[in-house]
Amino acid sequence: MVVCRGCCCGDPRKNPGSDHAGQLARLREAAAASGGRLAVRTSDCLGPCAQANVIVVQPTTEARRRGARAVWFGWALDDTATDEIIAWAESGGPGSTPLPATLDLHRIDPPAPKPPADAGRRSRRRR
Repeated sequence: MVVCRGCCCGDPRKNPGSDHAGQLARLREAAAASGGRLAVRTSDCLGPCAQANVIVVQPTTEARRRGARAVWFGWALDDTATDEIIAWAESGGPGSTPLPATLDLHRIDPPAPKPPADAGRRSRRRR
């Protein structure tokens, strides 16, 4: 799992009623108790700031081989959302276990990839 902790996610000024540190601790506890099946890392801004807190659950290697892709969740601000994300990831996650209907309400689209920094520049040939 990738937990956004950039400019808005995890910021008590943006979402003052959420226990951001507690959420991250619970995710890390679940990973530690998983026997290596789950991993949690934090990231700088993942992009969809208006949908903070953002958590991305990545498929297992085997599920990825079968075509599964990461699932992005937004508005993961309370214990219920965190519990559901943990339970789904523990049960296999993307490509292995159907997404529960209640968790589907938190599903968001990932941001569009940014073009490379030099994509708009035309190359100049030297003569």
